[in-house]
Amino acid sequence: MAANNIAQRLSNLITQKESELLASWTAELTGKSFRSDEATMQRHTRQLLALLPAAIATGGTDDTSQRQWDDVRNLLGEVSSQRAKQGSSPNETATFVFSLKQSLFALLRSELQSEPAELADASWAVSSVLDQLGLYTLEVFQKSRDQIIVRQQHELMELSTPVVKLWQDILALPLIGTLDSARSQVVMESLLEKIVETGAAIAIIDITGVPTVDTLVAQHLMKTIAAARLMGADCIISGIRPQIAQTIVHLGVNLEDVVTKATLADAFVVALSRVGATISRQA
Repeated sequence: MAANNIAQRLSNLITQKESELLASWTAELTGKSFRSDEATMQRHTRQLLALLPAAIATGGTDDTSQRQWDDVRNLLGEVSSQRAKQGSSPNETATFVFSLKQSLFALLRSELQSEPAELADASWAVSSVLDQLGLYTLEVFQKSRDQIIVRQQHELMELSTPVVKLWQDILALPLIGTLDSARSQVVMESLLEKIVETGAAIAIIDITGVPTVDTLVAQHLMKTIAAARLMGADCIISGIRPQIAQTIVHLGVNLEDVVTKATLADAFVVALSRVGATISRQA
Protein backbone atom coordinates (compact mmCIF):
# COMPACT_ATOMS: atom_id res chain seq x y z
CA MET A 1 0.00 0.00 0.00
CA ALA A 2 1.25 3.52 -0.87
CA ALA A 3 2.71 5.58 1.98
CA ASN A 4 -0.03 8.20 1.65
CA ASN A 5 -2.74 5.58 1.89
CA ILE A 6 -1.10 4.01 4.95
CA ALA A 7 -0.83 7.41 6.61
CA GLN A 8 -4.47 8.22 5.91
CA ARG A 9 -5.70 4.86 7.12
CA LEU A 10 -3.61 5.09 10.27
CA SER A 11 -4.94 8.58 10.89
CA ASN A 12 -8.53 7.41 10.51
CA LEU A 13 -7.99 4.45 12.86
CA ILE A 14 -6.59 6.67 15.61
CA THR A 15 -9.52 9.06 15.26
CA GLN A 16 -12.12 6.30 15.30
CA LYS A 17 -10.58 4.37 18.19
CA GLU A 18 -9.34 7.31 20.25
CA SER A 19 -11.25 6.31 23.40
CA GLU A 20 -9.96 2.73 23.28
CA LEU A 21 -6.42 3.89 22.63
CA LEU A 22 -6.61 6.37 25.49
CA ALA A 23 -7.73 3.70 27.95
CA SER A 24 -5.10 1.22 26.78
CA TRP A 25 -2.30 3.79 26.73
CA THR A 26 -3.00 5.20 30.21
CA ALA A 27 -3.15 1.64 31.55
CA GLU A 28 0.22 0.96 29.94
CA LEU A 29 1.71 4.10 31.50
CA THR A 30 0.31 3.18 34.90
CA GLY A 31 1.73 -0.32 34.59
CA LYS A 32 5.17 1.13 33.89
CA SER A 33 4.95 3.25 37.06
CA PHE A 34 4.97 6.46 35.06
CA ARG A 35 5.21 9.16 37.72
CA SER A 36 2.64 11.85 37.00
CA ASP A 37 -0.52 13.13 38.60
CA GLU A 38 -3.67 11.71 37.04
CA ALA A 39 -5.00 15.02 35.70
CA THR A 40 -1.74 15.93 33.94
CA MET A 41 -1.31 12.46 32.43
CA GLN A 42 -4.90 12.44 31.15
CA ARG A 43 -4.50 15.92 29.66
CA HIS A 44 -1.26 15.12 27.85
CA THR A 45 -2.41 11.74 26.53
CA ARG A 46 -5.70 13.20 25.25
CA GLN A 47 -3.91 16.10 23.59
CA LEU A 48 -1.39 13.87 21.82
CA LEU A 49 -4.04 11.47 20.54
CA ALA A 50 -6.07 14.44 19.31
CA LEU A 51 -3.09 15.92 17.43
CA LEU A 52 -1.63 12.72 15.93
CA PRO A 53 -4.27 12.02 13.24
CA ALA A 54 -3.96 15.39 11.51
CA ALA A 55 -0.16 15.33 11.70
CA ILE A 56 0.01 11.83 10.21
CA ALA A 57 -2.54 12.60 7.49
CA THR A 58 -0.90 15.85 6.33
CA GLY A 59 2.76 15.27 7.22
CA GLY A 60 3.12 11.56 6.61
CA THR A 61 5.15 9.22 8.78
CA ASP A 62 8.65 9.55 7.33
CA ASP A 63 9.75 12.88 8.83
CA THR A 64 8.21 14.36 11.97
CA SER A 65 10.39 17.49 11.73
CA GLN A 66 8.07 18.94 9.08
CA ARG A 67 5.89 21.93 9.98
CA GLN A 68 2.76 19.71 9.88
CA TRP A 69 4.13 18.13 13.06
CA ASP A 70 4.72 21.44 14.86
CA ASP A 71 1.75 21.09 17.22
CA VAL A 72 2.79 17.57 18.21
CA ARG A 73 6.40 18.63 18.82
CA ASN A 74 5.28 21.66 20.83
CA LEU A 75 3.20 19.42 23.09
CA LEU A 76 6.05 16.95 23.57
CA GLY A 77 8.38 19.87 24.26
CA GLU A 78 6.03 21.00 27.04
CA VAL A 79 5.89 17.47 28.48
CA SER A 80 9.68 17.10 28.39
CA SER A 81 10.35 20.51 29.95
CA GLN A 82 7.89 19.86 32.77
CA ARG A 83 9.41 16.49 33.55
CA ALA A 84 12.94 17.91 33.51
CA LYS A 85 11.86 20.50 36.10
CA GLN A 86 10.24 17.74 38.18
CA GLY A 87 13.46 15.73 38.24
CA SER A 88 12.27 12.80 36.11
CA SER A 89 14.79 10.56 34.36
CA PRO A 90 15.29 10.56 30.55
CA ASN A 91 13.98 6.98 30.30
CA GLU A 92 10.86 7.82 32.25
CA THR A 93 10.22 10.84 30.02
CA ALA A 94 10.66 8.85 26.80
CA THR A 95 8.26 6.20 28.17
CA PHE A 96 5.43 8.68 27.65
CA VAL A 97 5.83 8.29 23.87
CA PHE A 98 7.22 4.78 23.52
CA SER A 99 4.48 3.21 25.66
CA LEU A 100 1.95 4.24 22.99
CA LYS A 101 3.48 1.66 20.64
CA GLN A 102 1.95 -1.30 22.43
CA SER A 103 -1.56 0.17 22.25
CA LEU A 104 -1.26 1.11 18.59
CA PHE A 105 0.20 -2.26 17.61
CA ALA A 106 -2.66 -4.03 19.38
CA LEU A 107 -5.15 -1.82 17.52
CA LEU A 108 -3.53 -2.54 14.17
CA ARG A 109 -3.49 -6.29 14.78
CA SER A 110 -7.18 -6.17 15.64
CA GLU A 111 -8.22 -4.04 12.67
CA LEU A 112 -5.86 -5.33 9.96
CA GLN A 113 -5.46 -9.01 10.86
CA SER A 114 -6.95 -10.05 7.51
CA GLU A 115 -4.59 -7.72 5.59
CA PRO A 116 -1.05 -8.85 6.47
CA ALA A 117 0.70 -6.55 3.98
CA GLU A 118 -1.16 -3.47 5.24
CA LEU A 119 -0.58 -4.56 8.83
CA ALA A 120 3.17 -4.74 8.23
CA ASP A 121 3.25 -1.34 6.51
CA ALA A 122 1.12 0.32 9.18
CA SER A 123 3.20 -1.21 11.99
CA TRP A 124 6.38 0.08 10.38
CA ALA A 125 4.83 3.55 10.01
CA VAL A 126 3.78 3.60 13.69
CA SER A 127 7.22 2.46 14.80
CA SER A 128 8.93 5.12 12.64
CA VAL A 129 6.71 7.94 13.93
CA LEU A 130 6.98 7.07 17.61
CA ASP A 131 10.72 6.43 17.42
CA GLN A 132 11.23 9.90 15.96
CA LEU A 133 8.93 11.53 18.51
CA GLY A 134 10.55 9.61 21.35
CA LEU A 135 14.03 10.78 20.32
CA TYR A 136 12.74 14.35 20.01
CA THR A 137 11.32 14.08 23.53
CA LEU A 138 14.72 12.96 24.85
CA GLU A 139 16.47 15.78 23.00
CA VAL A 140 14.19 18.46 24.47
CA PHE A 141 14.45 16.87 27.92
CA GLN A 142 18.26 16.97 27.80
CA LYS A 143 18.30 20.61 26.66
CA SER A 144 15.84 21.59 29.39
CA ARG A 145 17.85 19.79 32.05
CA ASP A 146 21.08 21.39 30.85
CA GLN A 147 19.46 24.83 31.07
CA ILE A 148 18.27 24.06 34.60
CA ILE A 149 21.77 22.94 35.63
CA VAL A 150 23.38 26.08 34.17
CA ARG A 151 20.84 28.30 35.92
CA GLN A 152 21.34 26.52 39.23
CA GLN A 153 25.12 26.79 38.92
CA HIS A 154 24.79 30.52 38.29
CA GLU A 155 22.46 30.92 41.27
CA LEU A 156 24.86 28.97 43.49
CA MET A 157 27.75 31.17 42.39
CA GLU A 158 25.74 34.26 43.24
CA LEU A 159 24.84 32.83 46.64
CA SER A 160 28.48 31.90 47.32
CA THR A 161 29.70 35.46 46.63
CA PRO A 162 27.67 37.72 48.93
CA VAL A 163 28.70 41.37 49.17
CA VAL A 164 28.09 42.59 52.72
CA LYS A 165 27.87 46.18 53.91
CA LEU A 166 30.01 46.28 57.07
CA TRP A 167 29.84 50.01 57.75
CA GLN A 168 28.98 53.25 56.06
CA ASP A 169 31.12 53.31 52.87
CA ILE A 170 32.68 49.89 53.65
CA LEU A 171 31.84 46.63 51.88
CA ALA A 172 33.13 43.10 52.47
CA LEU A 173 33.33 40.31 49.91
CA PRO A 174 34.15 36.98 51.62
CA LEU A 175 35.33 34.40 49.08
CA ILE A 176 35.04 30.68 49.82
CA GLY A 177 36.20 27.90 47.51
CA THR A 178 37.96 27.85 44.16
CA LEU A 179 38.01 31.08 42.17
CA ASP A 180 37.75 30.16 38.48
CA SER A 181 37.03 32.40 35.48
CA ALA A 182 33.24 32.00 35.58
CA ARG A 183 32.99 32.66 39.30
CA SER A 184 35.44 35.56 39.08
CA GLN A 185 33.11 37.25 36.61
CA VAL A 186 30.20 36.85 39.04
CA VAL A 187 32.39 38.17 41.89
CA MET A 188 33.33 41.24 39.88
CA GLU A 189 29.76 41.94 38.78
CA SER A 190 28.39 41.51 42.32
CA LEU A 191 30.99 43.81 43.81
CA LEU A 192 30.62 46.53 41.17
CA GLU A 193 26.82 46.48 41.44
CA LYS A 194 27.03 46.85 45.22
CA ILE A 195 29.56 49.71 44.89
CA VAL A 196 27.17 51.55 42.58
CA GLU A 197 24.21 50.81 44.87
CA THR A 198 25.87 51.95 48.11
CA GLY A 199 28.50 54.42 46.90
CA ALA A 200 31.06 52.59 49.04
CA ALA A 201 34.64 53.88 49.14
CA ILE A 202 36.31 50.74 50.50
CA ALA A 203 35.83 47.08 49.59
CA ILE A 204 37.46 44.35 51.65
CA ILE A 205 38.07 41.16 49.64
CA ASP A 206 38.56 38.34 52.15
CA ILE A 207 40.27 35.23 50.75
CA THR A 208 40.46 33.28 54.03
CA GLY A 209 38.25 30.58 52.52
CA VAL A 210 40.15 30.30 49.23
CA PRO A 211 42.19 27.07 49.48
CA THR A 212 44.96 27.99 47.04
CA VAL A 213 46.11 31.07 45.18
CA ASP A 214 47.76 30.46 41.82
CA THR A 215 48.58 32.78 38.94
CA LEU A 216 45.03 32.62 37.58
CA VAL A 217 43.43 33.43 40.95
CA ALA A 218 45.85 36.32 41.46
CA GLN A 219 45.00 37.69 38.03
CA HIS A 220 41.28 37.49 38.81
CA LEU A 221 41.82 39.36 42.08
CA MET A 222 43.83 42.10 40.37
CA LYS A 223 41.18 42.54 37.67
CA THR A 224 38.48 42.84 40.34
CA ILE A 225 40.54 45.41 42.24
CA ALA A 226 41.20 47.40 39.03
CA ALA A 227 37.48 47.37 38.13
CA ALA A 228 36.52 48.52 41.65
CA ARG A 229 39.01 51.39 41.42
CA LEU A 230 37.47 52.51 38.17
CA MET A 231 34.19 52.72 40.07
CA GLY A 232 35.83 54.90 42.73
CA ALA A 233 36.42 52.28 45.47
CA ASP A 234 39.74 51.09 46.90
CA CYS A 235 40.21 47.44 47.83
CA ILE A 236 41.88 45.75 50.76
CA ILE A 237 42.73 42.04 50.60
CA SER A 238 42.43 40.12 53.86
CA GLY A 239 43.02 36.49 54.75
CA ILE A 240 46.64 36.40 53.58
CA ARG A 241 47.95 33.27 55.28
CA PRO A 242 51.70 32.43 55.38
CA GLN A 243 51.34 29.79 52.65
CA ILE A 244 49.46 32.19 50.39
CA ALA A 245 51.99 34.93 51.02
CA GLN A 246 54.82 32.60 49.97
CA THR A 247 52.88 31.52 46.87
CA ILE A 248 52.25 35.11 45.81
CA VAL A 249 55.95 35.93 46.22
CA HIS A 250 56.98 32.86 44.19
CA LEU A 251 54.50 33.75 41.46
CA GLY A 252 55.91 37.26 41.26
CA VAL A 253 52.50 38.86 41.62
CA ASN A 254 52.80 42.60 42.25
CA LEU A 255 50.64 43.63 45.20
CA GLU A 256 52.72 46.63 46.21
CA ASP A 257 49.93 49.12 45.64
CA VAL A 258 47.30 46.93 47.33
CA VAL A 259 46.79 46.90 51.09
CA THR A 260 46.83 43.33 52.45
CA LYS A 261 46.03 42.08 55.93
CA ALA A 262 46.12 38.74 57.66
CA THR A 263 42.56 38.88 58.97
CA LEU A 264 39.26 40.49 58.11
CA ALA A 265 39.31 42.25 61.47
CA ASP A 266 42.65 43.90 60.68
CA ALA A 267 41.37 44.96 57.27
CA PHE A 268 38.22 46.40 58.84
CA VAL A 269 40.31 48.58 61.18
CA VAL A 270 42.25 49.97 58.19
CA ALA A 271 39.00 50.57 56.30
CA LEU A 272 37.50 52.46 59.25
CA SER A 273 40.51 54.73 59.50
CA ARG A 274 40.29 55.51 55.79
CA VAL A 275 36.68 56.61 56.03
CA GLY A 276 37.39 58.61 59.17
CA ALA A 277 35.58 56.33 61.62
CA THR A 278 36.76 54.70 64.84
CA ILE A 279 35.46 52.03 67.18
CA SER A 280 36.26 52.14 70.86
CA ARG A 281 35.40 49.89 73.78
CA GLN A 282 33.28 51.19 76.59
CA ALA A 283 35.05 51.35 79.90
